[in-house]
Parts: sequence; C-alpha cells; structure tokens
Amino acid sequence: MLFRLLYDDMLAHGAYLIGCQRTGEAIMIDPPRDIDRCLRAAAAHGMRIAAIAETHIHADFLSGARQLAVATGAPVYVSGEGGDDWQYGWLNDDTTPVNGVALRHGDSFMVGGIRFEAMHMPGHTPEHLCYAVTDVGGGATEPMGILTGDFVFVGDVGRPDLLESAAGVAGARDEGARELQASALRFLDLPDHFQVWPAHGAGSACGKALGAVPQSTVGYERRTNGALQLAPDADAFVQDVLAGQHEPPLYFGRMKQLNRDGVQLLEALPVPEQLDADALVAVDTAVTAVLDLRRWQDFRDGHLPGSLYLVRGPMMLAAAGSFVEPQEPVVLICEAHEVDAITRALVRIGLDHVVGWADAATVHAALQQRSATTREISVGEVASAMADASLLDVRSTAEHEAASIDGGTLVPHTRLLERMDQVPDGDLLVLCAGGVRSAMACSLLERAGHTVTNIAGGMHAYQRHLQHAGT
Repeated sequence: MLFRLLYDDMLAHGAYLIGCQRTGEAIMIDPPRDIDRCLRAAAAHGMRIAAIAETHIHADFLSGARQLAVATGAPVYVSGEGGDDWQYGWLNDDTTPVNGVALRHGDSFMVGGIRFEAMHMPGHTPEHLCYAVTDVGGGATEPMGILTGDFVFVGDVGRPDLLESAAGVAGARDEGARELQASALRFLDLPDHFQVWPAHGAGSACGKALGAVPQSTVGYERRTNGALQLAPDADAFVQDVLAGQHEPPLYFGRMKQLNRDGVQLLEALPVPEQLDADALVAVDTAVTAVLDLRRWQDFRDGHLPGSLYLVRGPMMLAAAGSFVEPQEPVVLICEAHEVDAITRALVRIGLDHVVGWADAATVHAALQQRSATTREISVGEVASAMADASLLDVRSTAEHEAASIDGGTLVPHTRLLERMDQVPDGDLLVLCAGGVRSAMACSLLERAGHTVTNIAGGMHAYQRHLQHAGT
C-alpha cells in the first residue's frame, strides 16, 4: 500500500493519497482545489486516481473533489449523514455530472486491495465521516488506522462551534459539542494501535490546540489529548471544547456554502502579470486589493496607500479571506519565487482574481511617486496616547476576557470587515497579543479611511511593561 501526505503549510491542511501498488489505483482524501498537485503526486508513484473521498463539508478551504472528479471521471465518496441541510447538492448538478456515492455509517468501498469503511463521527459538523483503512491486499483483516478529518487532531478535537460562529446556524454550537462528546467516546473504544491521520495540523483555525506532528495513534491520543481525556464527563467536555475558541475567519461561512452547493470549476490557475513601478502606482487600491507580504518594518515605513499588510502562513489566509471580497482583483507584493505558491493559496480560499504582482524593489521605486506610512508606538506610550485616541482591541473575545485594557473596544481582526460600524470614530490605537494581527488590522482600517497607530508588542508587551513599572 502506498500512503502519502500532501501537506499545505499555508492552510495547515493535509490531503492524503492512498494507493494499491498491485493495481495502480489510488484515492485522494480531502483534495485541495488546485488538483494538479494531486495528479502529479499520483503520477510520480505510478498511480491513477480511481476514487475521491471527503470527510466533511469543509469551512477553511474550497474542496477540489468536484474538480478532480470531472478531470478523472473517478467516483466521489461523501457523507450521506447529517440530515437534509448537509447533503452535497453539487452531486446532482446536471451541468457537470459526477459519479457521487453518499455513504452512511458502516458502508465500505474498495480501491484496489484497500478497504475504506465510513464511520459517522458528528460534532465538528453534523455529516462528518472518518474512514478506517484496511490493507486487504496486503493480507490484513483489520484496519491499520483511521482518517479522522477534522474530528480528532494530534492533541485536540475539531471545534463544534463553526456552524454557528461561521455559518450562522443558531444554536448549533451546543448541539455540536454534545455530538462531539459522543463521537469522542466511540473513538476511545478503538484499538490503541490504530494510526490517526488528521486533516489539519498546528496553525489551523479548525481547533485551538493542534499539534505540529502530522500523525498519531489512538493510544497516544488517549494518553495525551486533553479534550479526549475529558470525554467521559459530558459537561466538562462540552465546557472545555467551547471555551477559548477564536472567532473564525470571515470567509469560513462562504466556504461552507460553496463546498456544499458546488465549488466553481477552474479552467486554469491565475497567472498574474508582473507589474513595473508605473503600473503599480496606477493601481486603484480602493477597488483592487494589494496584498503586501514584505516585512512589517518595511511596510510600516513605506507602502502603497490603501494596500493590505499580511504575514505568511495560515495567518495570511485567515486575514486575506477576512479582508478581501471574493470578486476583488488582487495584486501581490512578494518575490518572484513566491508568486505561484501564494496565488494557489488564495485560490484555495476562493480569491481567484490574482491579476498582478511586484517585488520589493519595484515597490521601493513606486514609493518615490506615491507612499504612505503607518504610525507605531511602544507600550510605554499607550496611556498618554489614549487621551487623544480610542483603543481598538482586535484579539479574540476569549483573549479579551482573559486580560484587557480598560476603555477599549473589541472587534476581532477576522470580523472587522463586517463590523466596521462598531469601530470607534476618530484616531485609533490598535492592539493584539503580540503586534502582528494589529499590524494587519491597521492596514485594513487605513484602507477603510481610519487614522491608526499600531501598538508594538501588543498585550504581551503591555503586561510586561506594567509588571516592570510596578517593581
């Protein structure tokens, strides 16, 4: 049996290529939207993608299952559980017919000599399936492991609040937490030797304490996973799993709807045009999102007015998907070797209109014609600055409740675009935990017409300052 993890650092997402080496048939589990990666991986190992499967309707990225099914003609195995509201509508789309198979708990199918058994494990979502994997062709009579999707991660379990906090389904969080607890008990009944293959790692917004190790075992999770250890006590588990969850990125609700009803098929990935300084200066940042990935110090000291500052990694996509509307044209400020990876990352969350890019040298030349700066102060200056400006806290609600500065207004950075009416008028001091989220938020607020100042070091530095001042 061939087993390969296709990991995306930008999304902290893992897709799986599992193949039967005897027949050359393979399956892709939870494929990304840019399916050429999947096809290349299969071809590199002499495999043909003969099946596709989804663990659930994803919230954090656009699934490539439909695109891959159209490209290969392979059947798509999805969940038939969860009720009418959580069935895959695109399976019945006559314009792009696919061979879809809706699975119920206990159903199984073969790919070459490998058996996949569907296990309904609701809680993260109502329809969520896991897949137990048995290498029948290799002589096995019992599973070697389980593809857990967003149900069990290394060190954590999937958050059950996203249907409510991201998709707006009132009351779903408490019901989901109770379902998740029941699923966790069933997971703990599995043999210790079962390998655990999750769909996400550290950095994903689908949980709050995900580990950076790519896989685990049931036995190890039984001994070390704090959420699973609480599972025998339903009330304690529910309280813990709902506590401390950050507000999800704004784009999550859109991903849920599209993955259920049908992700638009891509004819090709965008190929952004390299812009010179004059072309960059001419970009209207009111209608085009300029995503600047240079160092914060460089952005702070000079950037194209109205551009958006982003940091690389999962935090980048959380912000991009929360700051940029899906139909907006996008221009990247990055280096040439990064253009393809960043373009792909944006396409995976539905930002398909990446039209141009420029490197740091081009930005430097453009800034001779048109430039803006962002003010930043140290935590020692906050008290005096609050006399003339309002404090805006862009951390999560949980962080704000744990520690805050009196007089501040809370609007988490991933919800700013929809809650601009809650942002105070006048000059703003912008605070987060360490100064990174606030820096990104400052750029969005400046684009919206606010005058802002970033607080360097954020709440962590502010608390250290207070401790030092008190000694």
